[in-house]
Amino acid sequence: MIGGAIGDDVHVGGVVRFLQMAEQLGYEVRCLGPAVSVERLLEEVAAYDPEIVAVGYRLTPESGRAVLAHLARAAREQGQAGRRWVLGATDPVAEHGRALGFFEAVFGGSADWQDVVDYLRGAPTRKAGGIPPQTVVERILWKRPFPLLRHHFGQPTVEATVEGIRRISEAGVLDVISLGTDQNAQEHFFRPEEMDPREHGAGGVPVRTPDDLRALYAASRTGNYPLMRCYSGTRDQLAWAEMLHETIHNAWAAVPLFWYSQLDGRSQRTLLESIPEVQAVFRWHAERGIPVESNESHHWSLRDAPDVVAVAAAYIAAYNAKQAGVTDYVQQLMWNNPPLTSPAMDLAKMLAKLELVESLAGPNFRVWRECRTGLTSMPAGFDRAKGHLAASTFLQMAVKPDIVHIVGHSEYHHAATAEDVIEGCHVVNGAIQLALQGLPDMTRDEAVQARKAELVQEAKLLLEAIAGLAPAGVEDPLTHAPTLAAAVRTGLLDAPHLVGNPAARGEVAVRFTDGACRAVDRRSGRVLTEAERIALLLAEEIV
Repeated sequence: MIGGAIGDDVHVGGVVRFLQMAEQLGYEVRCLGPAVSVERLLEEVAAYDPEIVAVGYRLTPESGRAVLAHLARAAREQGQAGRRWVLGATDPVAEHGRALGFFEAVFGGSADWQDVVDYLRGAPTRKAGGIPPQTVVERILWKRPFPLLRHHFGQPTVEATVEGIRRISEAGVLDVISLGTDQNAQEHFFRPEEMDPREHGAGGVPVRTPDDLRALYAASRTGNYPLMRCYSGTRDQLAWAEMLHETIHNAWAAVPLFWYSQLDGRSQRTLLESIPEVQAVFRWHAERGIPVESNESHHWSLRDAPDVVAVAAAYIAAYNAKQAGVTDYVQQLMWNNPPLTSPAMDLAKMLAKLELVESLAGPNFRVWRECRTGLTSMPAGFDRAKGHLAASTFLQMAVKPDIVHIVGHSEYHHAATAEDVIEGCHVVNGAIQLALQGLPDMTRDEAVQARKAELVQEAKLLLEAIAGLAPAGVEDPLTHAPTLAAAVRTGLLDAPHLVGNPAARGEVAVRFTDGACRAVDRRSGRVLTEAERIALLLAEEIV
């Protein structure tokens, strides 16, 4: 590929970005620079013999029309019109370029970079009626270096949600629509007599029949054909798994190991009931080759658990998925969680989770990284929330995510509309595109590395202590539901917000020091090492 800004145009930045993106995708590129005359451009084209010629022009539409017409005429006269010519320009100049019928592709200033990437890959674009890959792993590999974008969506009625999904799909900016269903559906779908009519539509779309789900999926069969997925219900999870697979072709399952139980009140299942059910859900998806996400560890941090608890919980969930036979595992990393966590300590915590979880990786267990902005960290005010979303996404790019889960910037005020979702995708895309131009390696920061090492070491101590709760004869304590329930009951896995919870201890005290969430002695406020915390808890358990 060869490219340059033509005529008197010295604005070569757009051409350079286009060539950089092409180079990342495997093209051999050559940039001619700014203000390249038509005559010189054609000489270079004849000598270089490129597959694609990229032309940029950002001056006035009137002069642009003359320069582009001169280029098209001269190229035809010299037998160069048969090449693949591409124009990048302001929107008004782009209109003149399209009218010439000379360029294979024209990208105006408002063009979506995903369209540019589609073109460079030679892949079918939504404008050409092509359908992108329809499994999450294939779509991740297809879209690289960009991560997939995922966003929750669910309006108070099925009809409004269907129409919103159609608008989002046609916009072509979102890869994964994550259905948000109301709590009545999540807990009582298969027991409708238990639903509270006053709660219909509270917190999401009130799906009541499989046909509701089929209608939602059908609305996504347009535009860029986004994948669709939905969290498992908080009860009857195997029945939910089967239904989601049959109706919306659930792109991947998402179910926590400890939660959606008495622990968070989303159902009344005890841990001794819920953990085996989740393990069965893991196996069900594994048998069908469907990827699994255990949205586990961030639930502990949402309740202000010490960082080490969240890191250990991430490993336990991934380990259970692997032992159940899952081959493609989505590790969700919720940043800014708890909200007082500093960016540096946030990065360290995520690196610790990844080190432990990815230690399980191998030919039969692939780990895909999914990042998201902290649910409770979004500030009030649309503009502030969008700024926070962009900044958080920029930091997340330090770990090279495969999926970015966008948290709606409107959520402090109202459930995201289709327009909110589309706007959020544009905000996040801007941050991602900037990051892909080249970030400094923030993961190598000394403070980040020191905290990561500390968390890894302490999480291993915690995992050993949990395994030590198992009765004699238990071969695999970290998949043994009574042992895992005991870890919560004794407080080895604990969070301040669990105070008064019948399934948990709820007595751990924490303090944020240097931006990290650490356990402290409740009386003195002194930070406890994990070895000290474990020793105190086990001593009380023995007594």
